[in-house]
Amino acid sequence: MMGARAAVLLAVASLSCLLLSSPAASAAAGAEVAGGVSHRNIERIAVRTLNPEEADWFYVPVYTTCDLTPAGLPLPFKSPRMMRSAIQFISNKWPFWNKTDGADHFFVVPHDFGACFHYQEEKAIERGILPMLRRATLVQTFGQKNHVCLKEGSIIIPPYAPPQKMQAHLISPDTPRSIFVYFRGLFYDNGNDPEGGYYARGARASLWENFKNNPLFDISTDHPTTYYEDMQRAVFCLCPLGWAPWSPRLVEAVVFGCIPVIIADGIVLPFADAIPWEEIGVFVDEEDVPKLDSILTSIPIEDILRKQRLLANPSMKKAMLFPQPAQPRDAFHQILNGLARKLPHTQRVYLQPGEKHLNWTAGPVGDLKPW
Repeated sequence: MMGARAAVLLAVASLSCLLLSSPAASAAAGAEVAGGVSHRNIERIAVRTLNPEEADWFYVPVYTTCDLTPAGLPLPFKSPRMMRSAIQFISNKWPFWNKTDGADHFFVVPHDFGACFHYQEEKAIERGILPMLRRATLVQTFGQKNHVCLKEGSIIIPPYAPPQKMQAHLISPDTPRSIFVYFRGLFYDNGNDPEGGYYARGARASLWENFKNNPLFDISTDHPTTYYEDMQRAVFCLCPLGWAPWSPRLVEAVVFGCIPVIIADGIVLPFADAIPWEEIGVFVDEEDVPKLDSILTSIPIEDILRKQRLLANPSMKKAMLFPQPAQPRDAFHQILNGLARKLPHTQRVYLQPGEKHLNWTAGPVGDLKPW
């Protein structure tokens, strides 16, 4: 595990270079050590280097999710143009992208379906991952097995939840968990799915229709000011898919010690090497939602208590959060761990003279317009 911070340069016009090397090599280079990671019995040191020639990774900070609707929601449709323009910029300004066609670069793409850049699954699948990113490493919230929007080698991360805000709502850990099942959120998305059944693949609608009057289920579309406190009073917190499989409720449940009930077929969860999801959560197939009450009430109390003890471990909570400044073993350091595990780069990462993999004119015509 990494033990300290590694600085990342957050400037759209710049590349941030990350060196992951042995302690001896770092000392020999006179570098400033920012943290350590243990991988295959080899200690690696994360260093922000200003010498791109010695870098293992290049971080390209393109903030496509900052393009918002008037209501403040991410607007992914212009993201391919923004991303493509940024790649053109760095490939023209520096030689490093062209040495690998981006295979030693990484990007953060936290949209619903990652670098497919659409919030509806059918259209995301039709679009596919932006061609310019097909050799790069993608750091993304979306993860679903055997899905065209999850590229092999991607690093799955938790969605952002505000650590300070959550900290401010902590209540005594001795507070009884008097709510059996808790959920706040949409069951239908009438604006985008007026006929119903497409949103959340019908799983949320099934939750509401089957359990809206069940006294064991505290579920509603209301979002009370006591939302965080209520999660700390609940035994199970539902984490169903929405438009995409992932949701901030997963982070909130882990942080607040509420057993996450994960309803999202094929979901790939973040940082599986740091968080034993099978041991702390309950997985329910989407088709089994109508049986959710019998599934949860049949779990032995010993299993519930064991899951709660595991959730009380501070290391799991840390791994799901992005505090400022970064802290040892937090989500930022889990990303560095994921990058370290992909090293050393193989020779096939580096292009031979004249070799090219990427088609700069591939994709919808609208994506080719300059940003």
